[in-house]
Amino acid sequence: MVATLTAEPTRDELTAVAGMASCLEVRADLAGDLDAGWLREHFAGTLIYALRSGGRGRDAADSGDERHRRLLAAAEQYEIVDLEHPNDLTPDLLGRIPPERRRVSWHGAETDLTRLAAQFEQMATVPAQLYELATAITSIDQGLAPLRLLKRLGRTDVSAFATGPLGSWTRLLAPRLGAPVAYGRVGDRENDGAPSLEQLSGTYGLPAMQPLSTLYGIVGESVSYSLAPRMLNKALRALDLRAAYLPFSTADFGLFWRDVVQKGLPELGLPLGGLTVVRPHKEEALSAATTATIGAERAGAANLLVRSGGTWRAANTSGVVDPLSRAGVDPAGHAAAVVGCGGAGRSVAAELRRYGATVTLVNRGTPRGAYASSRLGLPWIPLSDFSPRRFDLVVNATSLGTESPFDVADLAKGAAVVDLVYLVNEETALAAAARARGLTVVDGRHVLVAELERQFQLMTERSMPPGAVAVARHDHVVA
Repeated sequence: MVATLTAEPTRDELTAVAGMASCLEVRADLAGDLDAGWLREHFAGTLIYALRSGGRGRDAADSGDERHRRLLAAAEQYEIVDLEHPNDLTPDLLGRIPPERRRVSWHGAETDLTRLAAQFEQMATVPAQLYELATAITSIDQGLAPLRLLKRLGRTDVSAFATGPLGSWTRLLAPRLGAPVAYGRVGDRENDGAPSLEQLSGTYGLPAMQPLSTLYGIVGESVSYSLAPRMLNKALRALDLRAAYLPFSTADFGLFWRDVVQKGLPELGLPLGGLTVVRPHKEEALSAATTATIGAERAGAANLLVRSGGTWRAANTSGVVDPLSRAGVDPAGHAAAVVGCGGAGRSVAAELRRYGATVTLVNRGTPRGAYASSRLGLPWIPLSDFSPRRFDLVVNATSLGTESPFDVADLAKGAAVVDLVYLVNEETALAAAARARGLTVVDGRHVLVAELERQFQLMTERSMPPGAVAVARHDHVVA
């Protein structure tokens, strides 16, 4: 694994890196020209120097004598120097940096496989230890091109992946298709879709790679900080299942479903077997399925798709009752309000009614509130008219996390609060305020754990190991 520095590291960061990565890449355009001698005092692996052009970094040197001087100076200190195709491949630089110390790279926006292959053919005319192609994409399906290139080439000296949040999944699959390295960022200072080094190791189990027979994943508009991959990959490894669970961030579910799930991944020999679906794709997920459970049909939304042979089944694994039960709350016979009438809110409302609660729907806008009321046969009221005072149980199914959708002071004494949202390393405004009043609170992490336990069983037909559940309940991350 390669740890990528985008800022001057601390001694503790280098110590942590040394335990996980065999190579350290210094992005000199972002971190500056770091003292290689000092780096070697704390890191014994290979040092890679990269001076990315394009003006992104504070120390970028795009062309000319200054760039030439810095690359040659780096060649005196670093084992490998990155040379960008075509501008760095000058006779002088190639004459003074031997092939075994070169990484020839290309960074662009080409997403056509034929032209990407032609680009590599030009690069390969220059002997090097490593080659790297990083392509910027604007839609998730374009991330297939670099992966298809790896499969076509069948080489072990070429890395190819897509950059940006839309392409993060390609970085995780590239080593499965022959890429010799996986890049992990150090810290949170720069994130071009690259996972952190800790995620590569702890979440995805690299550098060890067992053969894969299938993939699972989570899809949503933004899932880069989701707890689901950490929890489910740990479970898959514990059970020695030949599978991996990846994050797919996209605003276009239809494109992802058609080009990536149904076509692209099977062509790569890595078919998807199950998919967790989060905001805002739950309604589209139901439409994409061949069959659906009664609960998904009733709610008009699905948070899980499972493949069986050539068909897909949609399901809803709404998980508020189990964590409520653990908190000593039985919804039966209680008045419950569900604030937010999207797919998640409708699913929770249906679950609470199934377990005996009297449910009222609450929504800011009339069209969605009226639609949910009609679909579920439950009453609804506008958020502007809502007071939580008369409800024993209130569920926040909106996307609000840093503010509460209603006045917490109006909650009845002894009420229970469920917040489907959760934040990185802190409680939501609603959960914190309700807990401060001494109310029973079930936060979004505990709801998600209950949902993922059920989803894991439906996808793999195996129970989730306790260790995976324990890891999830102690992490503070957002889904």
